Amino acid sequence: MRAVWLLVVLLVGACGGASTSGDAAPQVRVGSKKFTESVILGEAVTQLARSTGARVSHRRELGGTAVLWEALRRGELDAYPEYTGTLRQELLSGRHLPDDAALREALAESGLRMSEPLGFNNTYALGMKEAEAERLGIRRISDLRAHPTLRFGFSNEFMDRADGWPALRDSYRLPQRDVRGLDHDLAYRGMDSGALQLTDLYSTDAEIQAYGLRVLEDDLHHFPAYDAVLLYRDDLEARAPEALAAMLRLEGRVSEADMVKLNAEARLERVPEGRVAAGFLSSALGVTTEVRGDGLAARVWKRTREHLYLVGVSLLAAIALAVPLGVLAARRPRLGRGVLGLTGVIQTVPSLALLVVMIPLLGIGSRPAIAALFLYSLLPIVRNTAAGLAGIPLEVRESAEALGLPAWARLWRIELPMAAPSILAGIQTAAVINVGTATLGALVGAGGYGQPILTGIRLDDARLILEGAIPAAALALLASALFDGVERVVVPRGLRLGAAPRSR
Repeated sequence: MRAVWLLVVLLVGACGGASTSGDAAPQVRVGSKKFTESVILGEAVTQLARSTGARVSHRRELGGTAVLWEALRRGELDAYPEYTGTLRQELLSGRHLPDDAALREALAESGLRMSEPLGFNNTYALGMKEAEAERLGIRRISDLRAHPTLRFGFSNEFMDRADGWPALRDSYRLPQRDVRGLDHDLAYRGMDSGALQLTDLYSTDAEIQAYGLRVLEDDLHHFPAYDAVLLYRDDLEARAPEALAAMLRLEGRVSEADMVKLNAEARLERVPEGRVAAGFLSSALGVTTEVRGDGLAARVWKRTREHLYLVGVSLLAAIALAVPLGVLAARRPRLGRGVLGLTGVIQTVPSLALLVVMIPLLGIGSRPAIAALFLYSLLPIVRNTAAGLAGIPLEVRESAEALGLPAWARLWRIELPMAAPSILAGIQTAAVINVGTATLGALVGAGGYGQPILTGIRLDDARLILEGAIPAAALALLASALFDGVERVVVPRGLRLGAAPRSR
């Protein structure tokens, strides 16, 4: 067990520098959602603020709207691009805010401010393949009533929004029941393959033209205006006035045609969002910014350190709690059933849901990811510790008692060493689970191998997906092999799991 502790401590120490909250905290922290337009706007804001000499970081591709909103309110972000429709219909729903002035007053109650509109309205819309829409005679959303068997696929956020599918269905009295939720970027591929016949669109999506889609007329005017704005904390003007003034130069400068073009450069031409934003700032505002990109080796090394940090810290904390809980479960069977039941319930909670639940408590970054990974690590270690101790032969226990050894000495000198193979197997399982689950940490700004995977899915770029998936798989195999090696070093051959019995 000492070897296991030493191994994990060395792991954490080696990658501790990957923490997202170091001493050199950025002066301005910009966020963006996990779709291309938000990332481009986030890059533009970041580069404008950085041009004033401010220290700026961009936490890109965070999870849904609620993640960024909560981070902004908590002070973990200073600014991020948002839409007035989202503010009215989702974040401040029920307030009945008639205009932007009322919206600003409501935001001020939370210590937030809103810029003037950036210049374009990216409202929701519904779209179908042009050829199929023409064949079925569908031009307006109300025309969908005559086609109840159509297959709908909407973004997961649209499925639950106040102005999303439930309200749209009721407003238009739509009869469709074959409706599924999926990632927004995957919906276009579903439309192209024929798996879906209708999906929700953002009106500035470059894919509308690229995939040959018909935007259906919102004849009942269900969708409100979604003017793009910049949300920021009201203390930013005092902390970084020049940076804020530079960021607000985007007000009224981004037309709908501009945004469609920028989205097309990133989505269809595969130009990095930073360069897309830099090109726009140069042509529209005369601001020249330098965009640097890391090479493949540097990117993989950075993500590896972040991933190791998440896995190492969570695993160390889990071992510290789970092994004693396993001992308790073995010695108190009735209480042990409750412990195993509780850790089992935690294991069934969807990882994304657990991450989101952690945000109000721990904010964004590595902390909620580590907490979630820690909870997921408990069950295999607790269960294997309890099983290993329960499997010690009764005569061994009786012999130890007959020698007069106190309880702690029996546990430390005899029982834990004999249960070590089972305990190590549980830790090995937890480590492998953590390596895979940690990829979801990118959704809350924890980095790691999940970052290129998310970007690759968003941009339909298999190379980026593999840039995260292959190292993650390799790390999982390495972790498994590492604990196999630890077992061979610290556990006598006769006690190892699966050791072949000696023949006479």
